[in-house]
Amino acid sequence: MLSKTALFTGTQVAYFVVCPTKLWLFSHFLTRESESDLVALGALLQESAYSRAEKDILIDQKISIDFIRKGEKIILHEIKKSQKLEKAHEYQMLYYLYYLKRFKDVEAEGIINYPTKRKVKKVVLAPEKEKEIKKILENIRKIISLPSPPKPQKKSYCKRCAYFEFCFGD
Repeated sequence: MLSKTALFTGTQVAYFVVCPTKLWLFSHFLTRESESDLVALGALLQESAYSRAEKDILIDQKISIDFIRKGEKIILHEIKKSQKLEKAHEYQMLYYLYYLKRFKDVEAEGIINYPTKRKVKKVVLAPEKEKEIKKILENIRKIISLPSPPKPQKKSYCKRCAYFEFCFGD
């Protein structure tokens, strides 16, 4: 069983789903997102959308939730510019729900907001998804403990990745 200190960030969970090479590079402080126009555009969208909500709630230096709505239920919200990496977004949210349940004894639901598409996706931490998150966390640990990054596999979205030149440059 992983301890609280062995857990990861939501970004690492999303990168695991997207690309193990990207996960390894990011986890070894080879960050390239500050140079990415797409990342800057996403940050601007997050800042401008849902302007009345308190944003970027950081919990235990592990998870950063875009905003939270409290009512009958606690609902975590993530703001994303595109649905192209929807599976990664879903697992990032599932990880947040798992973390809050396991380490804060807080039951919550999640919503992924795609404001440019005017769509939302509801995310619930069902028991089978909780098992998947546990497996993902173990696999993340294995990948980032490798002495060098896994060999990249070219995917349709690689050309837009901040690490493209690192993986496929001459």
